[in-house]
Amino acid sequence: MARHLITSALPYINGIKHLGNMVGSMLPADVYARYMRQRGHDVLYICATDEHGTPAELAAKEAGLPVSEFCAQQHDAQKAIYDGFSLAFDYFGRSSSEQNVEITQRIARSLNENGFIEERAIRQVYSLTDGRFLPDRYIVGTCPHCGYDKARGDQCENCTRVLDPTDLIDARSAISGSSELEVRETKHLFLLQSKLANEVEAWIDAVGQEWPTLASSIARKWLTEGLQDRSITRDLDWGVPVPADTWPELAAEGKVFYVWFDAPIEYIGATKEWSDQDPANRDWESWWYEADDVYYTEFMAKDNVPFHTVMFPATQLGTRNPWKKVDYVKAFNWLNYYGGKFSTSQKRGIFTDAALELLPADYWRYFLMAHAPESDDTSFTWELFSASVNKDLADTLGNFVNRVLTFSRKRFGDAVPAGAAAGEAERKLGEEIAQLLAEYEQHMDTLQFRKAAQSLRSLWSAGNAYLEEKAPWLEIKTDQDAAALTLRTAMNLIHLYSVISEPFIPTSARAMRAAFALAGDDRAWVTSDEARALDSVPAGTAFTVPPVLFAKITEEDLESYRERFGGEGA
Repeated sequence: MARHLITSALPYINGIKHLGNMVGSMLPADVYARYMRQRGHDVLYICATDEHGTPAELAAKEAGLPVSEFCAQQHDAQKAIYDGFSLAFDYFGRSSSEQNVEITQRIARSLNENGFIEERAIRQVYSLTDGRFLPDRYIVGTCPHCGYDKARGDQCENCTRVLDPTDLIDARSAISGSSELEVRETKHLFLLQSKLANEVEAWIDAVGQEWPTLASSIARKWLTEGLQDRSITRDLDWGVPVPADTWPELAAEGKVFYVWFDAPIEYIGATKEWSDQDPANRDWESWWYEADDVYYTEFMAKDNVPFHTVMFPATQLGTRNPWKKVDYVKAFNWLNYYGGKFSTSQKRGIFTDAALELLPADYWRYFLMAHAPESDDTSFTWELFSASVNKDLADTLGNFVNRVLTFSRKRFGDAVPAGAAAGEAERKLGEEIAQLLAEYEQHMDTLQFRKAAQSLRSLWSAGNAYLEEKAPWLEIKTDQDAAALTLRTAMNLIHLYSVISEPFIPTSARAMRAAFALAGDDRAWVTSDEARALDSVPAGTAFTVPPVLFAKITEEDLESYRERFGGEGA
């Protein structure tokens, strides 16, 4: 059985992430990792904060802190939020770690030895006001392709086109805002992607056939346009230093590696951080080096696809070492806010810290995955969010759990009632549950999260349909054994839901499972035979009624949310 390595795009260090960041990488990776663990696979889910580059320095300067201290604080703040969302990373590291420095420098040396790094004299933007060369992201201006007036010198976040600083119209310094810029000569290291283009294309031909169209089309677009040699060093105070034993002159000048060179390497670096915590029992190289039994899945939003499907694989190929390369790239489109982009500066949209202040994580986890932007961009609205929470979570699942357990305790006491043997209605229900479970598993196996959420919702609905058909509140008036059978079957459904819902709503799933006093209840998943039988919770099992799993969102709640965060036309 393959071991499964899972990574999600590294959240950048300069600020709390919004819901679009969450659903575009970390949350679906967590849902998938949880599911794969439950199915019995050996899983390693790795993530980290991306801490180098221009925005980190600028944000630290604005906060009045040394950049190292700023990054340490932000790492802890972000990690606390991800814990709040129940993201079950096996390890959440930092790209500024000594492990990432070591491995990044090692990879750079290998590329250089194999002739894929070249030192070149280039002309670079110099700010007279700031008295320094400006890295790409220290320069902002208008994108020549789409007209976006806040494009950065390396990439336009609006149209995602890769840029050079000299492409920008009305360029200015991001530090001082000064337009007193001139071009001077300096030296930098270049990754010779052009020499690796054929190898990258052959690799994508071999592994990219099963990727989602979004990922494969972006990768092939880059290949069609032709891979350009790319500068992989910058003039910054904070980053992975160019090693002095290989490039003494550049090291003396304080050059560091470009953030997009070292950030993907941090997947490896974070794994080594994890391994170094328990070296006797953990071997990071077994996951990344000559790891033929590892299946590697990456999760990311579409703007990260080019770097993960072209630049990072080119880096790995050029080392001529057997680094593990990605097998499957799960890419996502944008989650927008009422049709527009989330914006921190404009206080537009809801960010992850505020989300957890309002409602428990499971509300957000379920909604985001049920509306994941897989095939196209989607839009968050408070109206859609409340409708999903109220209908799916509160009415369909939460109400089912509460009414079954409350009614059974009232009429039969605090143990699962025995009642009659299962009949035709229970047989039909078992077949339906088994079929829906198979569909759910298929969608999860193929990383189709919206479809998986639909199947999960159908599983919950099947229980409600059965309860309405059998109507134990009427049965009990004429046949107590029949009513007891219905309630016992419904309780077994609750237990089944607690197992299979765990990837989406882990906290609520634990509450459902804890309702039953089953000794040694450590089942990880439900087989099709178990789904048909619906007898994992035997008669006589003690149970409790958990607190209300999901509270409905009221119109008053909606009004306060719209007022605080903006709504239609905001």
